[in-house]
Amino acid sequence: MQVFQDRKKRNEELIEEIILEQYNQYYRLAYSYVHNEADACDIVQNGAYKALRSSHTLQKPEYARTWVYRIMLNEVFTYLKQPQMESYEYMQEIQGNVEEGTEDSYTDIDLQNALDMLPAKDKAIVTMKYFEDKKLEEIADILNENVNTIKSKLYRSMKKLRIQLIDEG
Repeated sequence: MQVFQDRKKRNEELIEEIILEQYNQYYRLAYSYVHNEADACDIVQNGAYKALRSSHTLQKPEYARTWVYRIMLNEVFTYLKQPQMESYEYMQEIQGNVEEGTEDSYTDIDLQNALDMLPAKDKAIVTMKYFEDKKLEEIADILNENVNTIKSKLYRSMKKLRIQLIDEG
């Protein structure tokens, strides 16, 4: 029983450390999907709570970062499945009424809109690869997919993005 308690405490501390260290990355991930500060914060908070609450189920501490990232990504996907009302800020952004220089305005709205047209998992692959500099093997671990499947989805997603951006341009 003591061994279980020690492992649970170590896992909890490790998960807490990872969450604190990677909080901004998780926030940016959530925000890239929901386009709303409050919702992105809620997603990260819920993900952090679930990760800490389930820390005792982590079998291999060396995979803790991937495990937490997967929880955050699943939290995003869960949020996206819920019926949503669009926020005022998001509607302003879509209509092009975002003030110049606002902290969360996108530098390339066309790219963001094209990314938003991809299915959630395909968008996650592109985001992790090109905006978070994750290796294909890491992405495969996070999404629990084969590396070749990730490569194929990335290739198809990039092709869709190019077509979308050419059509808009």
